[in-house]
Parts: sequence; structure tokens; C-alpha cells
Amino acid sequence: METGFTRPRALDAAARFWFAAALSGQVMFAVYIAVFYGRAAVRGTLADWNRVLVHGYSPETPIGNGVVAAHLLAAFVIALGGALQLVPAIRRKAPAFHRWNGRAFMVSALTASLAGLYMVWIRGSAGDLSQHLGISLNALLILVFAGLAWRTALARDFAAHRRWALRLFVVTFGVWFYRVGLMFWLLVNRGPVGFDPETFVGPFLTFLSFAQALLPLSILELYLRARERAPVAMAGGLVAATAAMGVGIVAASLIMWLPYITAGAGKLF
Repeated sequence: METGFTRPRALDAAARFWFAAALSGQVMFAVYIAVFYGRAAVRGTLADWNRVLVHGYSPETPIGNGVVAAHLLAAFVIALGGALQLVPAIRRKAPAFHRWNGRAFMVSALTASLAGLYMVWIRGSAGDLSQHLGISLNALLILVFAGLAWRTALARDFAAHRRWALRLFVVTFGVWFYRVGLMFWLLVNRGPVGFDPETFVGPFLTFLSFAQALLPLSILELYLRARERAPVAMAGGLVAATAAMGVGIVAASLIMWLPYITAGAGKLF
């Protein structure tokens, strides 16, 4: 018999801690997308996208520009809608919203992954072949998990559906995890280690391109299996992982996102 604040309670508290940290970072990421990219679209200065993206905007490739815009819009929907799918109170009290938000999340995830593959292999992206393969693996996992989450929902196998939806959630945020992980690495090492900041190529970036999906997915799989086997140990590991993620979120917010959010503030038009 379980007593006190042990086993599942500790693991549940650690999971809530992770969710709160992730939610704060994803909201910041969504605000960054809306303000920086949206402001450029409203102003008609889409070339500003190239301050961040490689081949973000090119007047000679309207189709490619549309793909990039679709990718950005999907990323915004994912950042806001994905976290809401994990809130139990919403599932219980607003099941219709949960279903429609889930559909929007899945469509956006599919759009973002397919557009991402186009941007990497056709339009061109930073990094080398190994990094492109890691990003492509992330996109393929999104496609597979979205299909399985949808199929289990239609079959009304809600226990399996929740598991596949959680897997979809963590791999969908691969791009976000990449940025958070990179900022954590730069902060801990006080600069670029394991890659060339000019060419953006190196063993650490190769590792991160695969780890952006596989590392959080591995942590999730351990979490899903830990409740009956080693909940306290998993709770401690999850708290440590969340602390590292939190450092990366703060660094990414201050270095990567806030400068672009505040630049030109009050001068939307």
C-alpha cells in the first residue's frame, strides 16, 4: 500500500512541473512566431524572415514562400493548441473543444512536418546531410504518430490514443527542443563547443538533430513505464530533465526570441 508523497504522487508532481515549464516556453515561442513573422507579413517586409531562416523568403519562389508561411502558421497553432490537449480538465469539461482542437493540432502537425521536409530537401536549409537526416526522422515520426493517434481515437481506444497523442506531442516540438537544447549547451559551455558557429556544422549539431525528437521521446517512454516500476526514481530524473530544459528555455527566450519580439515594438505598420 502506498503512503505519503511517494510513488505515483511524486511522479505526477514531477510531470506537472515539466508541463508548466514546457508550457511557458511554448507560449513564448508562439508569441515570437506571431510577433516577428506576423509583423513582417503585415508590414509587407517578408525579407525580414531571412534574418532568422535560411531561404526564408525569396521573391522568385512564391510557392516556396507559401510553404514557409504554412510551416510558420502550423508551428504557431501547434505551440498554443498542443499544450491544451494535455489538460485533463479540458478533456473532461469541454470534450467537443478537445476533439476539434486535437484535429487542428494533428492537421497542423502534418502540415509542419511536410513543409519542413520541403524546406530541408528542396528549398534548402542550414546544416549538413546528417542534420537533414535527423530533422527528416523527426518529421517522419510526426507523420506516423499522428496516424496512430487518429486511428486509436476512431477506434475509441482512448488509453492507447492518449499514449500516441503524448508521443506525437513531444516529437512535434522537436524544432522547439532543438533550440532549447542548443541554448542550454551554449550556456553550460560558455560558447559553441562541438560545432562551427560559422558553418553550423559539427558533431554536436548532428547529435542534436536526432536528439531533438529521440531524447524527449525516450524520456516519455520511461515515464509511461515508470508508474508501477520505479516512480520515485523517474520523478527525480524528470525533475532534473525539467531543470535543464528550464535553463534552455530562459536562455532561448532571452537570446533567440525576446530580441525579435521587442525589436520594432509599437511600430507594427
